[in-house]
Amino acid sequence: MLYFGRSPWLTAQVYALRRTVFVEEQQIPAALEFDRLDQTCPYYLWLDDNDQPIATVRYQLSDPMTVQPDRFCVAAAYRQQGYGKRLLAFLEERGQRAGAERAILSAEITASGFYLSCGYQIHSAPFLEDGIPCVTMLKKLK
Repeated sequence: MLYFGRSPWLTAQVYALRRTVFVEEQQIPAALEFDRLDQTCPYYLWLDDNDQPIATVRYQLSDPMTVQPDRFCVAAAYRQQGYGKRLLAFLEERGQRAGAERAILSAEITASGFYLSCGYQIHSAPFLEDGIPCVTMLKKLK
């Protein structure tokens, strides 16, 4: 089931999945992973039939014309099964309904192929974010 919002139970599930993927798997310090935007931005959360997290992404409009997916992750057991593409599409559709004409995100270089397959284009030279090589990627929505 797919959820959207900021309720306490949803936020707890989101944080648990992000801690597993980013802090434990990728060794990103928790102080860098969890930031001030966690206090205001809503999330998508996809749960399996046993209410276990499949995937999550933070939804934000960086300006009225731009949706900015962030803190996007899929649980290891569900990767390579299409959940990430579908979740990203749900976020982009919500952004379009809010008036966004483009999506922009920071992608780990190792994940750039995934985003290219979703219609994003590389829009920057590589840079380090939280110690991980990344690129800015852009997609026109309209």
